Amino acid sequence: MTALWDYLTTHHSQLIFDSYQHVSAVVQSVLVATVIGVAVGVLTYRSTLASNLATTTSSVILTVPAFALLGLLIPLFGLGVATSIAALVLYSLLPIIRNTIVGLNSIDPALIDAARGIGMGRLSTLGRVELRLVWPSILSAVRISTQMSMGVLAIAAYVKGPGLGNLIFTGLARVGSPTALPMALTGTLLIVVLALVLDAVLVLIGRLTTSKGIR
Repeated sequence: MTALWDYLTTHHSQLIFDSYQHVSAVVQSVLVATVIGVAVGVLTYRSTLASNLATTTSSVILTVPAFALLGLLIPLFGLGVATSIAALVLYSLLPIIRNTIVGLNSIDPALIDAARGIGMGRLSTLGRVELRLVWPSILSAVRISTQMSMGVLAIAAYVKGPGLGNLIFTGLARVGSPTALPMALTGTLLIVVLALVLDAVLVLIGRLTTSKGIR
């Protein structure tokens, strides 16, 4: 514990920077995945064939091991941030697409008819009624994707991705040296703590953006 504390105090500036990079990459990736996932869900939920195709495709992506997916993306994006972000976006899609489709299909048709009855158009009904009702389900998927992305990004250090994964990989590469265990342990603990903080932030966002009636 003394070695861990000493490492934290002597490298706190670098740890803050690495933590910022890790959180920033995850947040950006999940935001992109949310936009894409909700759009795909909205475009496909009315068709059983299209919705099944969307969920199956994103499911297949999720079954690809992280190292393999990163390797497949290297020829397209090269080493670095772009490959890491692309991998996180692909891994984040399934929960968001699935929850969007399931949520939209579970809305009571009477509510849609009522919205149409008061003069709302298709897009207005979608934005002001349907997506608002489905928002808690979407946010739940975003929380799952965020937690998953926090761990996957650590592996992205393999392709020179940003964040705390580099700390873990460097520590493991130095096994036997005095700083090996503190480096790997610090990176791991920070990822866990930051994941919990992000989840708490998303819970707070959910409370602030979800009406009491829907809760």
